[in-house]
Amino acid sequence: MQKGWCCMRKFDYSFLNNGLLPANLVNLTSNIAALKTMAGVRKDEYTQIFTELEAVAKVQSIKSSNAIEGIVTSDERIAAIVNQNSAPLNHNEAEIAGYRDALNAIHLGYAHIDFRRSDVLRLHEMMMSFAGYEYGGQYKTDDNVILEIDADGNRRVRFRPTPASETPKAMEQLELAYLDARSDANINQLLLIPCVILDFLCIHPFRDGNGRMSRLLSLLLLYKNGFDAGKYVSFEEQINRYKGYYYDALQQSSSEWENGQNDYFPFMENFLSTLYMCYKELDKRFAVVHGKKVTKKARIEATVLNSLTPLSKADICKILPDISPTTVEAVLGTMVRTGSIRKIGSSRAIRYIKA
Repeated sequence: MQKGWCCMRKFDYSFLNNGLLPANLVNLTSNIAALKTMAGVRKDEYTQIFTELEAVAKVQSIKSSNAIEGIVTSDERIAAIVNQNSAPLNHNEAEIAGYRDALNAIHLGYAHIDFRRSDVLRLHEMMMSFAGYEYGGQYKTDDNVILEIDADGNRRVRFRPTPASETPKAMEQLELAYLDARSDANINQLLLIPCVILDFLCIHPFRDGNGRMSRLLSLLLLYKNGFDAGKYVSFEEQINRYKGYYYDALQQSSSEWENGQNDYFPFMENFLSTLYMCYKELDKRFAVVHGKKVTKKARIEATVLNSLTPLSKADICKILPDISPTTVEAVLGTMVRTGSIRKIGSSRAIRYIKA
């Protein structure tokens, strides 16, 4: 047995039903629920707008989830692969195509997919097989460790996941614990989901692809519970944008995990904050697009003026991917000259904010 392991980790989510949860988590779930209701009403009435937002978010999700793992290619190639206008040209693109297939399966069939070992293995096989990995859909056969490198370049073990020999049993117990907690009407599913995702990450059941699988499973469980903002604003892009906070929360919540003494709350707060940002961004994008079949100029202006934080030209291009960088730059220049916004920083670090 792997050093540092003495017995099988137990999974028990009954603490979510003890009424002693931090106020910030309770407030986050309430705010998300309110935004979810508003988004649902809009989706029923403005189907075409949400269809357009979904197409953009899918590209951003596939790009961001792979980029977190260092799997990159150009935006043009990602769009071609996502829209299946081109076959992958190299290994990175094959990895991206695999994530596309698994994400499509969740988008189209989440109602028939569950957090069961068979479905988890099938999604992993789908994600990995396009790139030719023979171990897709199979649990790891060798122990793995999570390493980190300090400022001097020295490596150290940050975390020891579940040993390979214990992984099948651990995944079985995780599945059963989740299904049991899911049936408890007194447990808020929004609080349960990040706990299960954290435990999945700490088990680290696969030789490769654990991070990407955790994001796919996050979307799956959120969709199954009606929280589908990630379809229209990329959940993965939000994680990638603030990945420093994500990894800090993961490190805090995985400390003492193998002993069952870990604190779930930092990871829960990060997860829920990410979902909240998706809903807030969806609210803003809807307002822009809805008011908007106006002009591209008006959409750019609304995006900058409604933002609470400074935005770069690249940020605006990500939010409005159908508008060219040249057009964005021209409108920003006019807004600066008229005094409606101001510049912060210089050169490539320039950001824009309402004056």
